[in-house]
Amino acid sequence: MSISSPAGSPSADNLSHNPDGQRHDRIPSRHEDPVDTSLSQKMLSAVTGSLLTSLLVTPLDVVRVRLQSQASPSPSVSSSSSEFVRLPPNLGISTCCREVFWVQNQSQFCVATSAASPSPSASASAIEESLMNGCAAEETQRRTFNSTLDGLKKIARNEGVWTLWRGLSPTLMMAIPGNVIYFAGYDWLRQNKLSPMRGRVSDAYAPLVAGSAARVLAAIVVSPIEMLRTRMQASHPTSTGAVMRETIVGLREMVSAEGYASLWRGLGLTLWRDVPFSALYWWGYEYGREALHEARGRSADKNASALRGRSRDNELDHKTVLIDSFTAGAVSGAIASFVTTPFDVGKTRQQIARHSHEGDLNAGRGSIPAVRPEDRSMPRFLLHIFKTEGTAGLFKGWAARCMKVAPACAIMISSYEIGKKMAVAVNEKKEVS
Repeated sequence: MSISSPAGSPSADNLSHNPDGQRHDRIPSRHEDPVDTSLSQKMLSAVTGSLLTSLLVTPLDVVRVRLQSQASPSPSVSSSSSEFVRLPPNLGISTCCREVFWVQNQSQFCVATSAASPSPSASASAIEESLMNGCAAEETQRRTFNSTLDGLKKIARNEGVWTLWRGLSPTLMMAIPGNVIYFAGYDWLRQNKLSPMRGRVSDAYAPLVAGSAARVLAAIVVSPIEMLRTRMQASHPTSTGAVMRETIVGLREMVSAEGYASLWRGLGLTLWRDVPFSALYWWGYEYGREALHEARGRSADKNASALRGRSRDNELDHKTVLIDSFTAGAVSGAIASFVTTPFDVGKTRQQIARHSHEGDLNAGRGSIPAVRPEDRSMPRFLLHIFKTEGTAGLFKGWAARCMKVAPACAIMISSYEIGKKMAVAVNEKKEVS
């Protein structure tokens, strides 16, 4: 199957000259395959791809959420971190500093009021006071990630390796139905005779329209689950069970105060991110597959004698389905994810923002609370990030996002395509028998 583009892409008829009479490129036209795959087979392919993708890229997603949700250091904090190397060598992270002195502020380390060490004859109270006053630690530095690799190492070292898979359960709960709707819906819009796109959208723009429409429906369905996952991944280190309980309690309080519609908070930002991403991704993927197919066709013409025979052609096609889909998916996914990173930053920050802070509510009781930046509309919120943090703030976590999305797209689409190809082979055998 192929897209007919104004740039002179080969038509579907030109692609029908394969020795086995099948089209093995991914780019679908309005014509159907000789042997089609059922909806259940497409769903099974999407589920398999979702499982593999979620297991492999969840650690990168955890780091991405942490990078995007952490506050940018103020100038005073930046200057204090440069002075950290001049602190006494015996200062370090200690239990008393974490439990007693740490508060949610912008301090780079706990400041000791007294550096005097207790004498052996000191009383218990004097020893305790000296330990408390003498404790200093780089707690914020421990929690602040400077890069994707730095985040992976710090989370594994300070919170445990399994923390990198925190939120995997809601990720699977979100990915499986989301990808089933997304991929099966995209195929239906592109290939089914009942698709509203038939006769209305040219093949050149069909990937953009079908990808956008499929993503809108999938995002609406999984938005509440994504909020659960994002809050779990952004939570402070504690046991997995406690994280789940605290997250559920927080969501219940939010629903109680603001209604069920609050579960779709950030959906607008999600659509701002996902719709252009899907349009760019599918357009890039389809044309990327077409370019690879054309390049391989030119090479095959030069070596036609080496490609004679139906069995050899089918063997190569099984290889190229994986190679082409993996390559085109990775490249297209990386480009689309980078372009849409600002919307991902805005979505992440809005979803992890608490619907209220107890301290703010107590302090502001009887007065109208100020509107937080996260409560603003998407354009104004992104403008606020740009004004306060610059372009770097808008693209915070872009490396982690691209490192996560590129392999995720490659694994997901190649698994989906291989699954469909296996289903076609099974269906062909059934027809023959």
